Amino acid sequence: MVSAAATSAAILSSATHHPFQISSTFSPKLPSIKLKYPPKSIRTLTKHYVSSPTNKSFSGAGATASKPSEETVFFDGGAHYGDLLANLLLGFTLLWLPLTLAAVFRAFFLRYRFTNLRVTVISGLTGQDRSDFAYNVIKDVQVVPRFIGEWGDVIITLKDGTKVDLRSVPKFREIAKYCLSKAEKPVVLKESGPKGF
Repeated sequence: MVSAAATSAAILSSATHHPFQISSTFSPKLPSIKLKYPPKSIRTLTKHYVSSPTNKSFSGAGATASKPSEETVFFDGGAHYGDLLANLLLGFTLLWLPLTLAAVFRAFFLRYRFTNLRVTVISGLTGQDRSDFAYNVIKDVQVVPRFIGEWGDVIITLKDGTKVDLRSVPKFREIAKYCLSKAEKPVVLKESGPKGF
């Protein structure tokens, strides 16, 4: 008498010894893809897309009046470390805890990049949330100092009415003046009084 357990074990062992194969007549031949450079990490890289190629040389009289072909970085960084430190110290109170969590998020997952061609804000847990805009769409720039003026918020108003709020920016006055100069606006900052942290 053969038990049911022995029968199922025999079926499983026979299934494991004969792998399932698909006939070549039913599977199309796919081309093999070889990577030129194998990926070093899972995280995707942020690529800059410039409207004109950087390797072309310009000749003639129009070369001096054209846009620069190389993107140079004026500022690339995250939120000011003082914002994180002040909010961590005040985070021991239960009332300040949501603001502390926001400061931690800004410190670890938010990057600002100001180049000669564009403003880039990179955020999100993986860094894939990215906002870019050129300087020619800037209508107005305002600054709001925080703490004792060590860091501040930069509020950029675009021509379509969108307001971009960059919080806890170090060197916020210099960055705001740089944005206005690249937007070809008079360098007059609208600065409101200090507003807490």
